[in-house]
Order: sequence, then structure tokens, then C-alpha cells
Amino acid sequence: MSAEAVAEPSFAERRRWYLRGCGGAVSIPGLILVSAFVGFASLAKGAGVTAAQSVFMTGVVWALPAHVVLIGAILAGASLPAAMFAVTLSSVRLMPMVVAIVPELRGSRTPRWVLYLLSHFVAVTSWVVAMERLKHVPPDLRTSYYLGLGSTLVLGNMLVVAGFYAIADSLPPSVSAGLLLLTPMYFLASLWGSAREWATHAAMVIGIVLGPAFHIVMPQFDLVAAGVLGGLAAYGLHRLRGQRARP
Repeated sequence: MSAEAVAEPSFAERRRWYLRGCGGAVSIPGLILVSAFVGFASLAKGAGVTAAQSVFMTGVVWALPAHVVLIGAILAGASLPAAMFAVTLSSVRLMPMVVAIVPELRGSRTPRWVLYLLSHFVAVTSWVVAMERLKHVPPDLRTSYYLGLGSTLVLGNMLVVAGFYAIADSLPPSVSAGLLLLTPMYFLASLWGSAREWATHAAMVIGIVLGPAFHIVMPQFDLVAAGVLGGLAAYGLHRLRGQRARP
């Protein structure tokens, strides 16, 4: 064996980092996500979704905006293919997050199926926490850490939905709606603070400005249109500024 070969992490090491990942879920982002799923429990009950179905949705669909889209499709009486297509479109936004985090998770011996499995746990909260903390985790143990983080968030919020479903009727509608908005507001603040280039800030500002306008003009595609145009406009400004900066 080569002297430069890296030893395979032991089970004890993997368990230790898995538990650290579980502990990482107990954080301000995790608490905000829990609050948002309290609002989802109220929304699901109001839509006539059973407690078992709500818990199942939390574990299988996972990303909260996709839950809201699915509930909206149920209320609108959409067909199963239409609801599936709508949820799929809402989850496309997670693809760049998966592309960004997979290289951080991949160790020297990481099988592909492990990365596919961990991709299920990629959502706003887990992505923000992981991208901040993975640099402090040994490369070959990052999958164990992220499995602990992601599984704790999913299982924890399944329990939250199961518990608060029974008392959802006691929450005022305005409180439930406010709780649902906590996660996107946190994500927006996190992206703004972690942005490395001014173009990212420009894209966010342009998207926020265009969002309400597109909601009036084309409410079914407002977020997609605002995001695409905001990103393209910021990219164009970034290229233009770069060309002007050249001698």
C-alpha cells in the first residue's frame, strides 16, 4: 500500500460526524424551518389533506415551496400529471444547489449512489448550513455529516407536522402564512450576506423589483420570469462592467 494512501474512516468516526451533523440541525436556520412547517401543517389541514398524507409529503417531497405548490394544485382540482409537473418545476431551482454541494460532499471513495441519496436532502436550510460548515469537516466524512444534518431536518419536521396538525385550527391564518414566509426570508438574507460579487446582489434586487410586476401580468409564471430576467440582466451588467474595466 502506498504511504500516501488515506485510511478509510472508521465506523466510530463516521458515527461521530453523523451525530455532529444531527447537532448542526439544531440551529437558527433549523428553528426557522420548523416554524415554517408549523405553518404548512395548518395549510395542509385547511386544504383537507390528512395528517398521514401531510407527514408523508414532508418526508418524500421535502422542499417546502414544493409542498405549497402541491397544496395549491390540490385546491385547484388539478390532475395528478399537472400537479406532478408543477412540483417538478418548483424543484428545478434546487438543481444549482445540488451542483454546488456535490463536489463539497464527494470524498476520495464516495460512491455515486451515496451522492444520489444525499441529494434528496438538498433544500434551502440544509444547503445554507452545509455550505457554511462543510469546510470544517474532513473530506471523507462530509457525507456522514450531511446525512446527519439532512435526516434530522427531515425526520424532525415530519414529527413537527404530525404534532401540530392536531392543533392547526387554533392558529390564526395570518400567523400560519407568516410562518410559511420565514424560510424564504431567511434564505434571501443568507444569500445576500454570502454573495461574493455585486452581480449576485444586482440579480436579487432586479428579481425582487420584477416579481410584483410579473405577478400582475403573468401570475402563473411570475417567479420563473422574474428569476430568469433578473439573472440575465445581472449577468449582462457584470459582463459589460468587465469589458469597461479592461484597458
